[in-house]
Amino acid sequence: MSPETRFVVCTRNEGCDDLDPRKIYEVLPDGTAAAEGYLRVIDESGEDYLYPADYFMEIQLSREVGEALKLAS
Repeated sequence: MSPETRFVVCTRNEGCDDLDPRKIYEVLPDGTAAAEGYLRVIDESGEDYLYPADYFMEIQLSREVGEALKLAS
């Protein structure tokens, strides 16, 4: 897992059927989206899309858990 790999937990999903509350998602770097209040997240479709950043809370995972999550996707 690279140092820039980030994970978030979904806390709400109004209007976003491809997000599940309480599920952990990987965030891809996107400075432009972040500046506008969005995160680029790999969602249930397996693709990355922009979602409102306030739908998520960032979480810190151990290296082992992060690597396991990346392998499972």
